[in-house]
Amino acid sequence: MDLQKSLKELRSKFEVTASAVLSRDGLLIASDIPEGIIAETFTIMCATMMGAASTAHSELKVGQPQVMKVQSKGHEMFIVGAGRRALMVAVAKKGVDADRLLKQLNTIIDTVEGE
Repeated sequence: MDLQKSLKELRSKFEVTASAVLSRDGLLIASDIPEGIIAETFTIMCATMMGAASTAHSELKVGQPQVMKVQSKGHEMFIVGAGRRALMVAVAKKGVDADRLLKQLNTIIDTVEGE
């Protein structure tokens, strides 16, 4: 599966504004991010947020977070664990069918983990 193509399909199927696959330390692997956005800053901050959630969960001894959802006035951001080494991020318009989007993200993640 072509990762870049899969990310672009998210834009057309789910009106995703930005999406990326990144390492857990923020290294960009693939992205479909609007022009003018510094992709490295975006991915590093997403990795930092998931890292903070992982630390909080670890302190509570409740297991590792699988999905993080951040809401703003008009958008929702989903950060999803993609195995031990990677994350996937998608930012969509508020009201997106989150279940369908997460299912699609997991399909892409399965491909990433298989490579």
